[in-house]
Amino acid sequence: MGFLDNLENSLKSLESREERDPREQERRAQERMRAAGAAPWAERLKSAEYTKRLLDHAAVEGHKIRTKIYMAWLDSSLRLEAKARRLELRPTAEGIIADFIEPDGSCRSEPVDLNGDPGTLLAAWLKTGTAFKEKENTSD
Repeated sequence: MGFLDNLENSLKSLESREERDPREQERRAQERMRAAGAAPWAERLKSAEYTKRLLDHAAVEGHKIRTKIYMAWLDSSLRLEAKARRLELRPTAEGIIADFIEPDGSCRSEPVDLNGDPGTLLAAWLKTGTAFKEKENTSD
């Protein structure tokens, strides 16, 4: 029982220290403002016809290139992953941003138009993946 009391006291101490730290309070306030600004875009991303078509196209294209494309919602972001490559659609206060993340950790971003063609975004992402697949085959 002494261990649990000690643990509880330690947690209370940490919480009170965070409450007194003005930098921590400022960081939390900024995070809340960022989330509030991105909320309308997050809702649009989740309910948009663009997203539904993107997921449908991803399943078809993954089948064509014989690669499983994993799709997951992580909080308000949509992540597609094939081999070691990721495509993340993140809502921000300015709109939706697509992050193309390569296996080596490099990343490039571009804005997403929810009124556009999701096939274009998917082709840009998978084109890189196709080059990676060809590179793998030539190294054997």
